[in-house]
Amino acid sequence: MAKISRVQLKQLVEAAIFVADEPLTQEQLQLSVLAGLEVSKTMLKDTLKELQLDYQARGIQLVEVASGYRFQSMDSLSPWLGKLWQENAPRYSRAMLETLSLVAYRQPITRGEIEDVRGVSVSSQIMKTLGERGWIKVIGHKEVPGRPSLYATTKIFLDYFGLKSLSELPSSDDFITSEGSDEPLNILLSDAVQDVATKGKPTESVAGEATLPTPPDGSEQIH
Repeated sequence: MAKISRVQLKQLVEAAIFVADEPLTQEQLQLSVLAGLEVSKTMLKDTLKELQLDYQARGIQLVEVASGYRFQSMDSLSPWLGKLWQENAPRYSRAMLETLSLVAYRQPITRGEIEDVRGVSVSSQIMKTLGERGWIKVIGHKEVPGRPSLYATTKIFLDYFGLKSLSELPSSDDFITSEGSDEPLNILLSDAVQDVATKGKPTESVAGEATLPTPPDGSEQIH
């Protein structure tokens, strides 16, 4: 196998992640651009840590999400970077946010269990929309009469909200609004995004709707 210096390794890994269309895992790097080179898992891991430190004080940072490593802009720059795009931020109904939150925090969960908690029925359109966005998926069926589908979140969901794993979800107690409040339920924002979103409060748009802060595929540009 060919040898490569630490400097060259760092340059190659940096370039690979930068030009990739999707986040890259260590395994994907080993099997693609590093194939045929003498690069151990430890060397690669150390290189990625060095790159993260190199970019720590810059406007662009190397972060690890559920699907691997990617470059994205700092969360704190979102209000200014967002001016580069004219389209409106996506709007989500309170019902959709509540449904997604319940799937995220109580997965695996059935549609019926979601309805029991919310006290109202969940429209098929909400489940369809969440599925089409790739945020939730059916992972099985509950062994009860009717065998209802069990829903769980996906890596796409974690990537969208800049999370590496479900353990990084904020505590639900921090974001669930008090009973009777008119504020939409939004407990899916990471600590970094909350600062952009006026201390964790979603922006009101029209009655019953909330606007989430622009995610990593919006004002936080992923390269």
